[in-house]
Amino acid sequence: MNITHRLLTMCLFASMSAVVAGCTADASDEGVSEAALSSSKKTAYNFFVSKGLKSYQAAAIVGNLMAESSVDPTAIQYGGGPGRGIAQWSVGGRWDHDSGDNLVWFANKHGLSKWSLTAQLEFIWYELDTVGGYGLSALRNASNVTEATIVFQNDFEICGACNQSKRISYAQQVLAEVSQGGGGGASCYSHTLGKQMPDNACVQSKFDDLWYQCDNGSWVDRWSDPAPCNGVHPL
Repeated sequence: MNITHRLLTMCLFASMSAVVAGCTADASDEGVSEAALSSSKKTAYNFFVSKGLKSYQAAAIVGNLMAESSVDPTAIQYGGGPGRGIAQWSVGGRWDHDSGDNLVWFANKHGLSKWSLTAQLEFIWYELDTVGGYGLSALRNASNVTEATIVFQNDFEICGACNQSKRISYAQQVLAEVSQGGGGGASCYSHTLGKQMPDNACVQSKFDDLWYQCDNGSWVDRWSDPAPCNGVHPL
């Protein structure tokens, strides 16, 4: 029970040419199903809070990462482009080339797999806190989730074609989820329906036609959860 269904759709990127530093153009929302709000997103949020960031600042980072990759550390830019990992760092740049500032070097130095979520989260913090110039001060000074999302978008992701409103929407979703407190009966955000759904709600995803059930704040495969549906929402 409580085995999160594997995300079946990959993020698509709107423009293969809009790659600046470590950022691609925004992922299409076709790549985010109910299953996308996974443990990796929660792990990332908790990681940045543990570094001393405020809740809305951590949510802003995760919202950006959702737009980049659905927080999938194995993500490779659609069509064979240079973007890699949760932040879509560029091959030939911040992924594997820049001196003292590339993920492959950092992962090897710390004995980690470059494709691991741990390595990539730690590298984001290394770039923010040690390399510098990626907007940590401005992020800490941001007073709300919208401002913080834009700061991380502009100073860290340095997008060529950012869908800013989508990034802000994702960050707000993260913040809404964590505000539920994670206790029994926590709700889940449905990308299909565009709203929070109560615990045990069953939703058929418009992204892959599969059924998911909200289980204490996380979407799981409907058929892995014996609890009865609290409302059924077919396509």
